[in-house]
Amino acid sequence: MYDREKEFLKNELAAIPSRVCLTSDMWTSVASNGYMCLTAHYVDLNWILQKRVLIFRHVAPPHSGSVLGTFLIEFIKEWDIEKKIFTLTLDNDSCNRGVVDILKEHLSLRRSLVCDGKFFHVRCGNHILNLIVKAGLEKADASVIKIREGVKHIKHSEGRILKFVECIKNLGLPCSKKLRQDMTIRWNSTFQMLESALLYQQAYIQYKLVDTDFKYALSEEEWKRVETIAKFLKPFYDITTLFSGSKYPTANLYLPNVWKIQMLLEEERNSSDLVMNEMATLMLRKFKKYWRSYSKILSLAIVLDPRYKMKFVKFCFSKIDPATTDAKVKIVEDHLQLLFKEYLVPSISISLMEEHAYDRCTNEARDKLEEFDVFENQESGRGKTQLDLYMEEPNLDRKANPDLDVLAFWKENRLRFPELSLMA
Repeated sequence: MYDREKEFLKNELAAIPSRVCLTSDMWTSVASNGYMCLTAHYVDLNWILQKRVLIFRHVAPPHSGSVLGTFLIEFIKEWDIEKKIFTLTLDNDSCNRGVVDILKEHLSLRRSLVCDGKFFHVRCGNHILNLIVKAGLEKADASVIKIREGVKHIKHSEGRILKFVECIKNLGLPCSKKLRQDMTIRWNSTFQMLESALLYQQAYIQYKLVDTDFKYALSEEEWKRVETIAKFLKPFYDITTLFSGSKYPTANLYLPNVWKIQMLLEEERNSSDLVMNEMATLMLRKFKKYWRSYSKILSLAIVLDPRYKMKFVKFCFSKIDPATTDAKVKIVEDHLQLLFKEYLVPSISISLMEEHAYDRCTNEARDKLEEFDVFENQESGRGKTQLDLYMEEPNLDRKANPDLDVLAFWKENRLRFPELSLMA
């Protein structure tokens, strides 16, 4: 069954006209054995985003960049996708720089990298978010520690849990959420712990009366502090959840949400609340370490969202630093043109895209009037590229299309913008 499914997936990857984005990560078992996971993300012939785990395999130590890079090369050969790779997403582990260098060198020899690998390496957005928030939580005050120790105390025995549940019932509070205990390596679990504690705030107060050993009751001022910190962390939690999605495109969500984080940190850094001020300062320092320059390839993705395009890029940069806006926008525009030129090659033709990628999978008769749309587009855009024409069209109404399926938009416009839609 495995061999059959693997062959089926290899054939599917070979058939798609677009490229494949890879994600790789290491995982350590309870027995301290290291495993490598390689995941492929791609848009299939029906314009549906797909996610497939290609490899989950034991890797003997040492887990150095050269060893992991060599393993990845073997896996890529095994799946016959050397000429299909667009990006590789990794976390910020120190050895991953070596992994990227080895893979780029290997793929460069085969001339299979887009734009000579300029966009090849993508840093995991959620991993960076984790580092940013953990830096701030180091300065969270004693109220968070009290919540943590209080949860540990209550969950220490079944008898204590039953007492706490009884307090919840006596107060008529909803029992929709469990009492959460956080894990220090996952900041989002800390947010969930604070959120559940706030929900049962009154139960904590009553629990102190029924358990004389409970030493972790919070004062009214401390509960306000917990509420402030939870409110501050919620946007980070929501964005982490959004970035974790695999059923919808996330590349076009990067720029607006990273920009929101930066604006939030800048605002809190000027807060009169000394604790929030210190937390935001530390987080902003970590933010600028990793995201001082926004990811180039992910900044391009928002331009290919018809609700935003280049206007949104200019807006974001102008809010951050008006003095450098033009220079930063110019960099995005230059990279956009560079990537588009990569797709303007004779080997990628509209006939291949239509016949191989679309007609074969939909089996629908194409409306003949679509040919007129293509003709009209060509007539009105003589001397202009598809990218020029797309950028000149007015943006789609963002409010009227809050849940726009970006892939569906490009599927519908593939005849008007053949190469640009393939790039998207």
